[in-house]
Amino acid sequence: MNKAKRVFALLLALLCLAGCGGGGEAKSLTEHVRPAPVEAGMEEGDAAALAGFSLELLKENWTGENLLVSPLSVFCALGMTANGARGETLAQMEAVLGLPAERLNAALAAWTAELPKEKDCRVDLANSVWIRDDGSFQADEDFLKTAAGWYGAEVFASPFDAAAVGDVNGWVEKNTHGMIPKILNKIPGETVMLLVNALALEAEWAEIYTDVQVWEDQIFTTGDGQEQPVTLMYSSESRYLRDENAQGFLKFYKGGRWAFAALLPDEGVGLEDYLTSLTGERLHQVLADAEETEVYAAIPKFKGECSVTLNESLKAMGMTDAFEAGSADLSGLGVSEMGPLFISQVIHKTYIEVDERGTKAGAATAVLADAGAAPDPEPVPVVHLDRPFLYMLVDTETNLPAFIGAVTSME
Repeated sequence: MNKAKRVFALLLALLCLAGCGGGGEAKSLTEHVRPAPVEAGMEEGDAAALAGFSLELLKENWTGENLLVSPLSVFCALGMTANGARGETLAQMEAVLGLPAERLNAALAAWTAELPKEKDCRVDLANSVWIRDDGSFQADEDFLKTAAGWYGAEVFASPFDAAAVGDVNGWVEKNTHGMIPKILNKIPGETVMLLVNALALEAEWAEIYTDVQVWEDQIFTTGDGQEQPVTLMYSSESRYLRDENAQGFLKFYKGGRWAFAALLPDEGVGLEDYLTSLTGERLHQVLADAEETEVYAAIPKFKGECSVTLNESLKAMGMTDAFEAGSADLSGLGVSEMGPLFISQVIHKTYIEVDERGTKAGAATAVLADAGAAPDPEPVPVVHLDRPFLYMLVDTETNLPAFIGAVTSME
């Protein structure tokens, strides 16, 4: 890409977790933006469509190693952006995201309005729009109203200098409880707007593990047969998941609506093969069909962080024009004297920590569940996550994952 084209850039920063930074010269314009009125709601079929994007996002970015992505965080940042897209660029974004922009706005507003805010089960979500403040760019007023109305976005004007990097990272840190130290290293000179999401979950298990349930020096076997030491946390759960070639469970967080969900491929079925066969519609149905019966479960203690640039995966999913300077139509975002806008980067970072007390994650899900017992003394399913598995942090009311990840190694 030549220099003339590069100056027409829009940097889209998507994130799930925290950052840190210092103060700069950013000016809040939020109080001057009058949000557009909204009527939030999720229609039939919306949840299955959102689940489809969630699964494809994981598939397209998974390389066989541990990975965690936050569909909810990506939905928010790309959903805001879609409101500024036009023509074929908008059509491609809507096809990839699974819903028309207006329906996506309403569905996300309805979902995020119900995020838990209790001390022992809390999900915090924030959106922001950052505008270059040097006279070279004029943001579209209707777009800002839409971002503020549907997404509750804060709006900032900034010189996009070195101090602005600290401002953006500081905003991320504040709104993700400090779980991600940095989302940006710099802001390119061609960038005129950033659309940023921050999401954080902190939730305790409905039933916290006791010392006798936590066993060290257990074995996790990787896909190639390597044995690795792991600490496993054993429990009896009340919701059993069953899919073709996989079984799993839900472990609830306090409050009973959010849960850790896991699917373990059957013996002889590799995680890659299972993911290839899985569809978003079926994943949504498996979660919805959770059976109320006893299941013996084991979850490894683990933590990790991921940083990915989503450009190539989103292109592979069908969103190509938005990244091309000569093809993108993001005219609904605003006008720049440097030329038409396009997306130059989509940056995504996540963090998760699972232990005896619960889960901390950027853009997370937390639910606690009622315990149930099997009516007959039939064999109790056993699902020990001691080999590669798929997991999610899900809202069990919508059966949607705020986080979805794969664990293939304990190293």
